[in-house]
Amino acid sequence: MASFARFVLTASLLIAPAAHAAARPTAKLVRCGAEECLLVRGARSAADATITINDRVVPASGGRNWKARISLANVKSLASPFARTLSVAVVDSAGRVEQREPVRLPVGLLGYNTELAALVVRAR
Repeated sequence: MASFARFVLTASLLIAPAAHAAARPTAKLVRCGAEECLLVRGARSAADATITINDRVVPASGGRNWKARISLANVKSLASPFARTLSVAVVDSAGRVEQREPVRLPVGLLGYNTELAALVVRAR
């Protein structure tokens, strides 16, 4: 039984770094002073890896767990109107793409506001 426990422990230690590197990036809307920003977080295998969003390099802080705060004006310049996802990639120091994942944007982030003259709500 002890050999089985040792095997399980060894296997979990070998699998853990791969699972950590395969963590999908996420995006959410946050406050950045007076304006709002998009906070994109993810994981990379090395702290010197570069983060790109839609094939443009973005400044990211942190080591293996990174995060990037991007103003909404910059998000609009990175993405097409009405986009629902961004392509986030981790590029190693040799220029090879380690990971490329689509990241879902908050609903309606890149849509346009419509001014309503009236809104009618009826209860049934």
